[in-house]
Amino acid sequence: MTDDLIRLYAAILDRQQMDPAHSKTARLIAAGPKKIAKKVGEEAVEVALDAMNEDRQGVINESADLLYNLSVLWATLNIHPDDVFSEIRRREALYGIAEKLPKTAPER
Repeated sequence: MTDDLIRLYAAILDRQQMDPAHSKTARLIAAGPKKIAKKVGEEAVEVALDAMNEDRQGVINESADLLYNLSVLWATLNIHPDDVFSEIRRREALYGIAEKLPKTAPER
């Protein structure tokens, strides 16, 4: 999966230089981070709705859309997927692979 996401990110970077009239990705990037963030939110909601309906194929399809839009947002904000992967590894070292950072520091 990591290789797939890196390839997707590289393709997005290539399209940054394209004419927005000829590339959906270039058009989305030209719209700016607020528009891209809105698309990320919309796709996340669609994933959640399909999951609630136990629509497996819908979750797969919308997850692909979500990863695409998230990757476009990263590219726009100069965030490389490796930056995100590094944060995942950092959290894993602190809290375990399946854990998210707590809202407050754990009590000892």
